[in-house]
Amino acid sequence: MSRKDSKGLFANVLGQLDGAVDRGGVQRSTSPHLMKVAAGVRQIQERSELADRLLRDGGQVIEIEPADILDSAIPDRFGSAYEAGNLAELMQSMREHGQSTPGLVRSVDGNVKSFQIVFGRRRLAAAKLLGIKFKAIARDLSDEEAIVLQGEENSNRNDLSFIERCLFAQSQEAAGYGRDIICKSLSTSKSHVSEMIRLATALPREVVQEIGPAPEVGRRRWVDFEAKWSAHAAPFEAAKKVLGKDETRRGDSNARFARVLEALSGERDPALLSVEAVQLVAHGLVLGQVSHGKSGSKLAFNKAVPNGFVEYVATQIETLHDQFMQKNPR
Repeated sequence: MSRKDSKGLFANVLGQLDGAVDRGGVQRSTSPHLMKVAAGVRQIQERSELADRLLRDGGQVIEIEPADILDSAIPDRFGSAYEAGNLAELMQSMREHGQSTPGLVRSVDGNVKSFQIVFGRRRLAAAKLLGIKFKAIARDLSDEEAIVLQGEENSNRNDLSFIERCLFAQSQEAAGYGRDIICKSLSTSKSHVSEMIRLATALPREVVQEIGPAPEVGRRRWVDFEAKWSAHAAPFEAAKKVLGKDETRRGDSNARFARVLEALSGERDPALLSVEAVQLVAHGLVLGQVSHGKSGSKLAFNKAVPNGFVEYVATQIETLHDQFMQKNPR
């Protein structure tokens, strides 16, 4: 039912209730039940009118053929999220009840397709598979506004796994977005964004894509994964060997992560292990170590160092790097 039709229905119901008069001129019924129904209908009508005002401020709900909508410029999920098997529950709900929540699209100039998806890609994929139109709010948005809304919608639902958030952050940086925009899109701090981008850059996307979103694997295990990857003599070969096994492919992405992590925990790079670490000392207290190897240099803080200090150092990285570059121009 369209919003216009529903408003008409509400008005008709209210009219019948308010004008429920006996044909002989008797006063309208004051039945508590009818009065309760009338109050409920009025509330629904008021909510509908409020929604209309909000849509006038920010856009309008329209129905669009899925084939006429461009994909978002920066993906925020693994491609498997849009396969029929992973959309079965959503498709069943939309088949029985329709699309209850609209997505968000923005206008696109100079393209055969008039709109681009901002958020609601799973609902869009489900609508396409069902052969129905996609309901969406249409708004005029800049690239920055669109990417922030795309990320915020996922963040509000805690909808992305940690590694998906890392790849989303890296893709934004590669597309030229500044750290302030990336932070807004992920609703997190610059230090966390820096760590996400570092992890996504250190790990080959091909391997991460084969592992999958691993929704049960959080930040600490991915940090451990990257550390073992950097310390391994041949991490890419080890990972591909494990991922190529039938038993690994049959498991879910959490299991694939665990199998690759186990493989990386074995053989280490002798050149990296043979390097003597240089201790970081402040006022006689050992804070951590710096080590150098073929895969790069590493700074590791001791467990006794407060997390707050580690995060503070992370927030100063850009400033320190700028100071270094000024003193050591290329």
